[in-house]
Amino acid sequence: MRKQISIIEGAYLHDLLAQPDTLRAVRQGLAELNLDSKFMADWRAGRFARVMLTGMGSSFHALYPLHRRLTGRGVVSHWIETSEFLHGFAALRRTDTLLIAVSQSGESAEIVSLMEHSPQFGHVIGITNNENSTLGIAAGSRLLLHAGAESTVSCKTYTATLAALPLLSALLADGDLREPLKDLEQAEFAMRQYLARWREHVIELVPLLKDVTSIFVTGRGDSLATAGTGGLILKESTRRPAEGMSAAAFRHGPLEMADENVLVLVIEGSESVAALNRRLVADITRGGGRAALLTASDFTAEVFRLPMVPESVRTIIEILPVQMLSLALAARDGFEAGRFVRASKITNIA
Repeated sequence: MRKQISIIEGAYLHDLLAQPDTLRAVRQGLAELNLDSKFMADWRAGRFARVMLTGMGSSFHALYPLHRRLTGRGVVSHWIETSEFLHGFAALRRTDTLLIAVSQSGESAEIVSLMEHSPQFGHVIGITNNENSTLGIAAGSRLLLHAGAESTVSCKTYTATLAALPLLSALLADGDLREPLKDLEQAEFAMRQYLARWREHVIELVPLLKDVTSIFVTGRGDSLATAGTGGLILKESTRRPAEGMSAAAFRHGPLEMADENVLVLVIEGSESVAALNRRLVADITRGGGRAALLTASDFTAEVFRLPMVPESVRTIIEILPVQMLSLALAARDGFEAGRFVRASKITNIA
């Protein structure tokens, strides 16, 4: 007989379930998005030599797909954690640098320090959930996340950031928001479908996590955003060892850790890297380890089966099974997922 699973429903769970509404709010709030007109004229005239993308934690990870898109268009793009940017890259604070800074609170210690240097940049685009924050006030152009209040672990605000960045990318490319807004609508529908079965997903996961003591979340391409954020939120929400990294990096050493007590979640990702990621799952399981493929295909457990969405919004959906893992680990161990004991919502010490 299967043991009764008790899920403690706290504020973090309520935030998780509110994510589809957050997507809708982002879509409606940014549908008529405009950036500073002088900046846009300078951008189109090619007066910026580089773009700096910066943030901390999940805000930093969420920027990676934008970094790839800008680089793919031939834009010189640097993706640097704010703490490192402050202490090692002062030479890039220039009037021909566009700074894109993400901070959900707009008040994290590193962002506050960086904004003291905001006049040194040609323009600052701030992406935040708080228009009256230090970042919201200092930015020359501001994208509000419209995520509402969030209790602990980043979920609504991370989803909102991933939703806002393709809109920003479109504005910097050709200004046409119709396609990214349509893609976000599909992502909202898919997210509602998946989360409607959240309890079944958690119940399915708990026995799969028997004897698991640590988790790796791995991927390639845009899915590195999911891997990095996934490892972070698992640590935050469950206080258990977890790590996010590229699937390629996992082969360079951590593969030696793969055994029956370590679960490796591998994100299948785009078609160009899917075969490599499927092979990693096969190699881990062949060697006696435990691995699961996060995929849109039918040959995986339902909790790891992703709804089909356009590639531009796939990372929004990829984080959902990781969030279910956090709920399942907490249920297995008998505590409330996402309730902070030592951390705080805003990190105000650098």
